[in-house]
Amino acid sequence: MSWIGKVVGAVIGYLIFRNLFGMVLGGMLGHFFDMGVLRARPVLGQSFVAPLFAFAGALSKSDGRVSEQEIRAAEALMSRLGLDDEQRRIAIERFGDGKQSDFDVSGVVAELKAWARGRRDLAFLLLDMLLDLVYAEGPLAVAKLAMVRKLCWSLGVSDAELAAISAMKGYGPQAGPWQQHDSRGPGSSGPHGSAQRPAIDPYTVLGVKRGAEPRDIKRAYRKLMSQHHPDKLGNVPDELKRRAEAQAREINAAYERIKSERGFT
Repeated sequence: MSWIGKVVGAVIGYLIFRNLFGMVLGGMLGHFFDMGVLRARPVLGQSFVAPLFAFAGALSKSDGRVSEQEIRAAEALMSRLGLDDEQRRIAIERFGDGKQSDFDVSGVVAELKAWARGRRDLAFLLLDMLLDLVYAEGPLAVAKLAMVRKLCWSLGVSDAELAAISAMKGYGPQAGPWQQHDSRGPGSSGPHGSAQRPAIDPYTVLGVKRGAEPRDIKRAYRKLMSQHHPDKLGNVPDELKRRAEAQAREINAAYERIKSERGFT
């Protein structure tokens, strides 16, 4: 058991207040420090940028060649992330590295896993950012699906969860793009490729079957809101916070729609 924080806190409390109350108060604060409550969150920053764009380059190249649509999607992501000149240079350089035939995808997958540190909210955001590249050309390519699944396996994200993330952005059929291939043509695959956003299946968003019991739907909703809560992200770029907020809104909207259709509160 850690005790340094308690002792130091008690001494500081006594020196400040000069009484037993101050000692006890300081000891309590020291106890919280020992438990990790008051310790600063690790700075997550933008250390994911280099491996993310390296993976994006490999993903774009996986189906044969890198298209103009994929390049535009990568450039749009750089803009949304608000990268400065140096970060943009690194992103472009790493995207180019990822396109090479001998590129080590496993290495950048390991880097992204290390950045996420087992946090599902960060894993979901990484996948969210990559979906525009996955669907940049329209139909889902088998090679891209295999690469994304490799990243998902490393991050501990299931096919059903990936289908939910995809549905929140308007990509893929209602059954989810990770269970079956999208048969729509280029330019109609999602919010960035069509004038009208496809309907979002609320059950796919919550990851439940249509016949699920209300208690199971409520449980799935509470779990998702906990995993996608933007307040838990800490020090990450504003774009990631905006995406987390958008995901939370989609989850809320899906839950409210199901409640209205099923007639429970």
